[in-house]
Amino acid sequence: MRLGTPLSPSATRVMLLGAGELGKEVIIALQRLGVEVVAVDRYANAPGHQLAHRAHVIDMSDGAALRALIEAEKPHLVVPEIEAIATETLLEIEAAGLAEVIPTARAADLTMNREGIRRLAAETLGLPTSPYVFADSLADLSAAAEKLGYPLIVKPVMSSSGKGQSRVDDASQLGSAWDYASAGGRINKGRVIVEGVIDFDYEVTLLTVRALGKSGAVETHFCEPIGHVQVKGDYVESWQPQAMSAAALERAQEIATAVTGNLGGRGIFGVELFVRGDTVWFSEVSPRPHDTGMVTMATQRLNEFELHAHAILGLPVDVSLREPGASAVIYGGMEATGIAFDGVADALAMPGVDIRLFGKPQAFARRRMGVALATADTTDGARSLAKAAAAAIKPVKA
Repeated sequence: MRLGTPLSPSATRVMLLGAGELGKEVIIALQRLGVEVVAVDRYANAPGHQLAHRAHVIDMSDGAALRALIEAEKPHLVVPEIEAIATETLLEIEAAGLAEVIPTARAADLTMNREGIRRLAAETLGLPTSPYVFADSLADLSAAAEKLGYPLIVKPVMSSSGKGQSRVDDASQLGSAWDYASAGGRINKGRVIVEGVIDFDYEVTLLTVRALGKSGAVETHFCEPIGHVQVKGDYVESWQPQAMSAAALERAQEIATAVTGNLGGRGIFGVELFVRGDTVWFSEVSPRPHDTGMVTMATQRLNEFELHAHAILGLPVDVSLREPGASAVIYGGMEATGIAFDGVADALAMPGVDIRLFGKPQAFARRRMGVALATADTTDGARSLAKAAAAAIKPVKA
């Protein structure tokens, strides 16, 4: 793709649907390449709104509003950054040739909810996954629990960052799990996925990049695997690289290639996998930068956001690792608007530490408001530094 000059007739225009902390970093990467960026989110002053060329607030699940905005802005590329989008409208937009959807409108549609992508992986591609059942009511959930046995995991079919996800150890917890899933979905579909628990050693995110090669054909590249810790499905720390056996890494790459190859298009995919020994199971995939991949801002020559920008623009990519590193989440710790942060200088005084504060206008106790990054000779050393830096930063009411 020829790159133009922003705010001029030659501009290369990209519209991001979702302007949170991940979208903000994609915008930074795109603007460094002279791209004109339009940021869209459901609330005003989202992190990406604060630096995009133009910002809009709409309900992105409203197909008519979404189409009207795309027709008005006339972006060359539409880049979904969240799940709660009227993907049927994206399919129409792409079919009409109004814009190219990244990676494809079909990929956005299939991964918008867990049912589409799970059925693709397990039933179409035949990949190993945890056992699962979909449930439309508490009665269905109870029946699924009898079939799968305990413990099990209950998730909304549409959610992100672990929202609405819970572990159920016995029948007495089913009612609260159903209510929590119903309240935690991005869009309440009244449907959940019920998963049997796999006895795995660790989880990884395998950042998989589909980018144009010298021949003009799409090639698949893999970043070093990322290990992570989740609490109730929400990422709290990550590190890179995660040690894996050669056999497990090869199998992980095979699974990632199968899923992303079927979804098609260009860009970065966050493929989540469970690993035990040399055995690997597919869990989920996001056709966009992944929250656990924020560690790459410290570890890689091109971080995941720069890789995404390069890939979607048809530019070369470099997935090489520079040094081991880790990330740790900084939470809001309170419910307040326009909070401040103490301890930033103390955190940055630690060796190998960097900080990202996202600039979200409203804080919640468990809302991700920033991330601490650290590098060291080993991932264990980097994890200790990142967690210490995150702990040093104290959110306070302004």
